[in-house]
Amino acid sequence: MEETTTAGYGTGYEALEAPWWLVILEGIVAIIVGIFLLYQPGITTIVLLRILAIFWLLGGVISIVGLLLNRENWFWKLLSGVLSIIAGALVLMYPIFSPFIVLTLFVIILGVWAVISGAIKVAWGLKGGGWGVGILGILTLILGILLLSNPVAGTLALPWLYGLFLVAGGIGALIIGFKMRA
Repeated sequence: MEETTTAGYGTGYEALEAPWWLVILEGIVAIIVGIFLLYQPGITTIVLLRILAIFWLLGGVISIVGLLLNRENWFWKLLSGVLSIIAGALVLMYPIFSPFIVLTLFVIILGVWAVISGAIKVAWGLKGGGWGVGILGILTLILGILLLSNPVAGTLALPWLYGLFLVAGGIGALIIGFKMRA
């Protein structure tokens, strides 16, 4: 009989009632992918983006086929489907260039988000949110400016950063999974 968690560990898994073994499996997969990203960032990034492209293609086809069953929000479903198919096809057709393009776009989006978020935190800190919020806002603003001023450097560093986060998150998931089991 499978055990699920309903205890309040505050992990987010209890809302899904995820079985402990699934959390452990997620941790193991995250650690493996993280190690691959740390030791073979180029090849691993290409493989991960190819998997993402396949999901985009399938998601686009499902979105367009879904129009036959449900015509609500037909414009957005059609637009989403077409864009997903185009993005997936482009990534699959250009496996060498697509990682740089996708990651550079992601770094630019992160940079814009960091600038906006940093400016909001600085304003909040100046309006009585405290020095901690203000300092965090300044650091976030600096990060955003750095990412926007040199997105290529951010693109090259991104696989290693994700690798570190995946290994750390995978270890955390293993700990939570074993706590859930006990």
